Amino acid sequence: MLEVGDTLPDICLPNQDEEEICLRDLKGKWMVLYFYPKDNTPGCTTEACDFTAALPDFEGLDAVIIGVSPDSPKRHRNFIEKHNLKITLLSDEEKALCQAVGCWQLKKNYGREYMGVVRSTFIVDPEGKIAARWKNVKVKGHVEAVKEKLKALQGA
Repeated sequence: MLEVGDTLPDICLPNQDEEEICLRDLKGKWMVLYFYPKDNTPGCTTEACDFTAALPDFEGLDAVIIGVSPDSPKRHRNFIEKHNLKITLLSDEEKALCQAVGCWQLKKNYGREYMGVVRSTFIVDPEGKIAARWKNVKVKGHVEAVKEKLKALQGA
């Protein structure tokens, strides 16, 4: 998994509107890049709704919030409309970005092993370097922790 100080890989993925978003185009801003397993599941919905609710605070810190999962752009659009989300979601159906950052891993559930997204969040600085990271994220209180860390990184 990428560590603090590593450079975010330059990968382009479609968003919920099937527009290609390239991570290099977001340089110059702080970015909260969070990875989650699946749209419309309880934990992922809570996390997306929490980030949406906190969006004005993050915008006030000159930060963009990007969610990433292996779901299709169409599923992302449905997820956004169903829950009135205001954040950008990228579709990583080929798992290119998930693999590049290291959150596509072997998981275990009820004795079954499978590959999947380990819920992870990265704060990326304006130069495209990882400034903070969380892995195996627990959703409750996470958005607040990310916001406080971003403030500390910015000296706010």
